[in-house]
Amino acid sequence: MDKLDWNQLRAFLETAETGSLSAAARKLGLTQPTLSRQVAAIEQRMGVTLFERVGKAMVLSTTGMELLEHARAMGAAAEAMGLAATGRAQAIEGVVSVSASDAVAAHLLPPLVRQLRKQVPGIAIEVISSNALSDLLRREADIAIRHVKPDQPDLIARLIREATAGFYASEDWVQANGHPRSTEEAARLPFVGSDRSGQFLGYLRQHGLPLTEANFSCYCDHSIPHLALVQQGMGIGVMMDEIAQSTPGLVRVLDEVPPVRFPVWLVTHRELRTSRRIRAVFEALAEGLAEAR
Repeated sequence: MDKLDWNQLRAFLETAETGSLSAAARKLGLTQPTLSRQVAAIEQRMGVTLFERVGKAMVLSTTGMELLEHARAMGAAAEAMGLAATGRAQAIEGVVSVSASDAVAAHLLPPLVRQLRKQVPGIAIEVISSNALSDLLRREADIAIRHVKPDQPDLIARLIREATAGFYASEDWVQANGHPRSTEEAARLPFVGSDRSGQFLGYLRQHGLPLTEANFSCYCDHSIPHLALVQQGMGIGVMMDEIAQSTPGLVRVLDEVPPVRFPVWLVTHRELRTSRRIRAVFEALAEGLAEAR
């Protein structure tokens, strides 16, 4: 057998991890036909069947499962090599990717990116808006802004500050429904929910609000459309105070209810901290987020 082609091996690995050609193609930035050809090529080169096609899903064959761990080890070695190379790049120029929740990416990051661009014009920031935790070990982002402390030993995390979130409604809604201030008043009011699983409802109950599913007029698990629904008068929503206070037309309600408190962590991989451009972005974000009150 000839030497394996890394692109073909990566196609096998990502298809195995995601379970479909379309998902793997999106992750690798390829078209689905191109990825399919790469998977077929590695099967032909190795002389084995790696996947069974079950509808649109790609299910690993017995041989595929046996070879997957070897492919993962090779992929981890390649990622480690990339991290080491990035960490040793001393040029204060290039692209640095930063992941954050959609609300932080839309409201807090843009002025920080503008300021950083003035300070270091050779650096371009890629903003990744995602409410999922980016996998820094697999280079889904160079730096992440998180609200939970990471537990991986290869990550460096700095607690920037404690942020708060409160309860807000639109001015029109308050004019029509009055200005509720207490938990007792909340029981008869509509809210904009964030999920239908009951997790958000459970959290609000733990926070002292006697609500039921009947209180939710609508649901949205992303902060930007959640905010838009509140602005349209669909009910009370929970949002980060500094974002809500900078948004025209919103009123703080349920003033007697304590604010929701959560941490703001800045996270990167330990190898990346030796890169000048990533270190410059990390420190600039740490300073800017600490002041963004």
